Amino acid sequence: MDITTTIVGTTARISPYGEIDFHTLSPLRMAVERLPVHVDGLLWDLEHLSFTDVAGLRLFFGPAPQGDPYRRVTVTGLHEQPLQLLLLAADLFPAAYDVFRLIPDTPAGLVARRL
Repeated sequence: MDITTTIVGTTARISPYGEIDFHTLSPLRMAVERLPVHVDGLLWDLEHLSFTDVAGLRLFFGPAPQGDPYRRVTVTGLHEQPLQLLLLAADLFPAAYDVFRLIPDTPAGLVARRL
């Protein structure tokens, strides 16, 4: 898996290329762990992501490692399959998977139609 990380000010953009699954979760977590302490916003750019499974949910919604600073996490560039997974998780477990926090620019109507 290729991963590109760009930092502008206090926001980091991480762009994974390929798929997020159990085997690619570790390098993605390491990319987050390597972010400077001053970074308080994390944007996952999923434009080049073709697939994710539950590993993506753990990555986007899981707790930060012990001692890591709080970071606001958002995603952009969602394709059909990752979006469907997020919406299904939000439908089944709304308290655990707050799609509106993760995708702040998602129109409520889109989510309502998909669910």
